[in-house]
Amino acid sequence: MNPRYDVVIVGGAVIGSAVAYFLMANPDFDGSVLIIERDPTYRHASTSLSASSIRVQFSNPVNVRISQFGSAFIQDFATTMQVAGEAPPALNFHPGGYLFLASTEAQAQTLRENHAVQRACGADVVLWGPEALARAFPHLNVDDILLASYGQSGEGWFSNTGLMNGLRAKARSLGADFVRDEVVGIVRDGNRVSGVTLKSGATVAAGHVVNASGPRAALTARMAGLDVPVEPRKRTLFVLSCARTPEGSATVNGGRLPLMIDPSGVFCRPEGRYFLAGAPPVEDPAVDWDDFEPRWEEFEDLVWPALAQRAEAFEAIKIVNQWAGHYDFNTLDHNLIVGPHPEVRNFIFANGYSGHGLQQGPAAGRAVSELITYGTFRTLDLSEVGYERIAAGRPFLEKAVI
Repeated sequence: MNPRYDVVIVGGAVIGSAVAYFLMANPDFDGSVLIIERDPTYRHASTSLSASSIRVQFSNPVNVRISQFGSAFIQDFATTMQVAGEAPPALNFHPGGYLFLASTEAQAQTLRENHAVQRACGADVVLWGPEALARAFPHLNVDDILLASYGQSGEGWFSNTGLMNGLRAKARSLGADFVRDEVVGIVRDGNRVSGVTLKSGATVAAGHVVNASGPRAALTARMAGLDVPVEPRKRTLFVLSCARTPEGSATVNGGRLPLMIDPSGVFCRPEGRYFLAGAPPVEDPAVDWDDFEPRWEEFEDLVWPALAQRAEAFEAIKIVNQWAGHYDFNTLDHNLIVGPHPEVRNFIFANGYSGHGLQQGPAAGRAVSELITYGTFRTLDLSEVGYERIAAGRPFLEKAVI
């Protein structure tokens, strides 16, 4: 570790590693990069505990295009992240697609409006009535369904740690430094940050500081005398066995089932010979940063009833594993915050993904690298999701938040 770096990144999971990779891979950037990570096991990182999926079915074109880039990046990952002398990294991408179901006219109208946006962006998404839905996925009970939205390509799920480890290994091979330590202070001189203080006692001067600390983003910002409306919110995931699995019964996509979002909000997708499911909690308070106890009652109260009503095959299921992870929840509008503080311009936010961090990580990493290298966005303009809207209390509208 050197005494000074052009860019110091606080947090080394998928967002921090993506920023480091895109900086080091850019021939126009000739600076130095340091990632500081408090727990390199990533045992409790949002990245490691994520359901790790990607969709283009959003309502705002910015989010659609972010995921379109993420999908292309994932498809090319093994080649792009190849490190000389090592095996190509594998993400094991499963192109199962997303299936949104609507049982009320309001939900159906939202799907129609979202679909218009998605199609305008070139997304491969179709709308189906209940008859077409039943033909495609005959295991589903469609009696109450008015409309369905199905992603035919560009959507699916993949290895969360594979994405993080691939980005980190490639960034390191290109010259980025990684250190196990914890930032306990950020030095600020007027309207600039100039360095960080570490728990080990070391100090590191910095040209830019990037806040990529996930659910702890507010703690990092406060060290610089700044605020960001991000807090940890708990999400519990359940791995289920199914006595009579419907996987393989679809008449589309080679028989593979999609990630289904029920009108109740409960989601379910195949996971090997099992299924992965979860639900937005009825009550969703901020939790302690070290609270990872699963909410067991969500299975009995939310997940199982909704799945059993949606498909007879899901009446006989049992839990084989479960865990809880944290969303880095943006309390203003549940969307990412990418860009500099309007007054402290060399403090860069890459926070608040609210459950979308893995799929949005590649685009966010590229965007932050462009801001640092060029002072502006060059490929995809993310100014709508910058910090200015936070300071103004102006939400970025996205209707398709799970």
